[in-house]
Amino acid sequence: MNIKSIITATIALLVSTACSGGAKQEKVMNKDGKAVVVFFSHAGDNYSVGNIEVGNTKIVADYITELTGAEQFEIVTHKYDGMAYNPLIKLAQEETKNGELPDYEGDIDLSKYDTVFIGGPVWWGTYPQVMFTFFKKHANDLKGKTVIPFTTHEGSGLANCVEDVEDAFPAANVTKGFSVYGHEVRTEKKKVEKWLNSLGF
Repeated sequence: MNIKSIITATIALLVSTACSGGAKQEKVMNKDGKAVVVFFSHAGDNYSVGNIEVGNTKIVADYITELTGAEQFEIVTHKYDGMAYNPLIKLAQEETKNGELPDYEGDIDLSKYDTVFIGGPVWWGTYPQVMFTFFKKHANDLKGKTVIPFTTHEGSGLANCVEDVEDAFPAANVTKGFSVYGHEVRTEKKKVEKWLNSLGF
């Protein structure tokens, strides 16, 4: 086999591999299935963006809904209402340290969804503890489903959120997570769109 034939065969192999990888990713995402965004978002006093009426994670959740047609379930608790940033973070630290599970309002039946986005801010290296209340309640509800974690943050990235979601839902297909700075969410919708495109949506 001459050099030209070898190069042609190599290119064909690479193209074939890339195409099969893309098809696999699209199948895993099941973009034609039903999706929901489960999230916790904190309005009020936030680091870097000040006192906001709509939480950073809520804005990302709304982008996901707009771009994919996913439904939403917001994990709502009034435990943190009206708190200034520093006392809130101190409380969050204590909750994380003690493994507290604050109550939240309402609930959702996850059985009808194929894909579940899970998002929240990063408080002390992971999601807020109220999200773990939700995780515990639905620990057996995401078997075989695609779970896509995302976070808003001001320097923590994904922290331990992906690993904690994997631990909470060991029978789910947990994908690589996505993170975005809270101070960027109002102007960087394109970053969310690029991420969703990479998932096949």
